[in-house]
Amino acid sequence: MATLICGSLAFDTIMRFEGRFAQQILPEQLHILNVSFLVPSLRRDFGGCAGNIAYAMRQLGGTPLPMAAVGDDGAGYLERLRTLGIGTDYVLQLADTYTAQAMIMTDRDNNQITAFHPGAMMQAHRIRVPARADIRLGIISPDGREAMLQHAEQFHAAGIPFVFDPGQGLPMFDGTELSHFVELATWVTVNDYEGRMLCDRMGVELEELSRRVRGLVVTLGGDGCDLWENGVRQHVPAVQAAQVVDPTGCGDAWRGALLYGLEQGWDLARCAALGNRLGALKVAARGPQNYVVDEAIEKEARTR
Repeated sequence: MATLICGSLAFDTIMRFEGRFAQQILPEQLHILNVSFLVPSLRRDFGGCAGNIAYAMRQLGGTPLPMAAVGDDGAGYLERLRTLGIGTDYVLQLADTYTAQAMIMTDRDNNQITAFHPGAMMQAHRIRVPARADIRLGIISPDGREAMLQHAEQFHAAGIPFVFDPGQGLPMFDGTELSHFVELATWVTVNDYEGRMLCDRMGVELEELSRRVRGLVVTLGGDGCDLWENGVRQHVPAVQAAQVVDPTGCGDAWRGALLYGLEQGWDLARCAALGNRLGALKVAARGPQNYVVDEAIEKEARTR
């Protein structure tokens, strides 16, 4: 069984600011904002939601298939995916454009400021969800607007259950469009801020939203996550990270574990518990794709 992961492949330029953003930004001067941050550490990582989720799934032993577009600078990313044993059948490489780029700056409290250039991602709608017998699961994660709309319709038409994970792409859609995504989806995942925005735009509460899908998950960062199934909430507690090094890609690691569990036929609570463990492991490593699953998590993933 394979899982199709619709979303972005991107290069992340990650910078560390040793101070606090709040101490550098004067609220009464926001109308003339002009700030500069000294970032002693800088590195470039493989990233993007589809890449990060696929990495997490593969670490657990799943079969992810990222579906995304890269630019003419994306050959190295394609080679990395193949080296990891991740198929690139549905990655489109385009000439005369850059692969999506994220510039992420994190302060000492793990607050983040991100600038994102979408590049080739804006052409991801040129790839279609395939009718392949082994693809039994999918996810719509942040991607080009047209790609997200079209891929949701294509999953539904193909009879493939999928997770709707709007993430940073949520503000691109109005309430009617978001309601249609939910109508087509099987599960919905959001963080607490996105959950409030989604409910506000749709004009519903989380309880009602959960009655429209098989499962709704609201991740709460260091407080774990809430699962909603048919109007009933269940809290899954967080797992304490060994150390907090870098939050970049933590949510994607969580979603990779969710998809792995769904691929195995687990219930939602067990999927979420594994997600919390993998998220804690990722937080302790720099970069979204540089952690390695430990023996305890590997054993849990293999237990039927």
